[in-house]
Amino acid sequence: MLRLCLDCRPLRQSVVSPYQCLAVSDTPHKRGYIASVIENPFAGKYVEEITGFMDDLKPLGIDMAKQLIAAMGDNPNTIEAYGKASVVGEDGELEHAALWHAPGGYSMRDQLPNSKAIVPSTKKVGGPGVRIDVPVTHSNASYVRSHFDAIEVGINDAPKKNEMVVILAMTTGARVHNRSGGLDAADVVGEDGLK
Repeated sequence: MLRLCLDCRPLRQSVVSPYQCLAVSDTPHKRGYIASVIENPFAGKYVEEITGFMDDLKPLGIDMAKQLIAAMGDNPNTIEAYGKASVVGEDGELEHAALWHAPGGYSMRDQLPNSKAIVPSTKKVGGPGVRIDVPVTHSNASYVRSHFDAIEVGINDAPKKNEMVVILAMTTGARVHNRSGGLDAADVVGEDGLK
């Protein structure tokens, strides 16, 4: 069984889902996500100091980022966009889901070259089978409109009321047939994460 640095709390389930959009592009566009189901150590009670849990989540974030990059073709240079999300079960708080922001985002940025843009995110409280749309933007310049996108993620039996689902998402290109204008990916300067 895989284990986290969470007082030996087990990783109950991990789902990796890469896929290609083949029929509409000369270059196959890859999109994918990884979702891991873990115990929420704060479920069912109010705990004032919870920020230390972000440090506990860092190893999981790094492992998930590496697994997703491998599933997407094992070349971090091909990843152009990313996003993250988390869902807590009904005995958790939205603030528990927010603890995934730093470990989820930095784990991807540490593995991907030219990733200066902030990693977009979303979070919610939900029950087993709940779906969440993971926002995705260009990894080096948030203003690149062609990469504004989302990937829907859900696991049929998660999260249970005392669990969390933490998610990372990546793509290798823009939306298929994008033509909404704005900054083109080829024109990114890449100094500030915006343009």
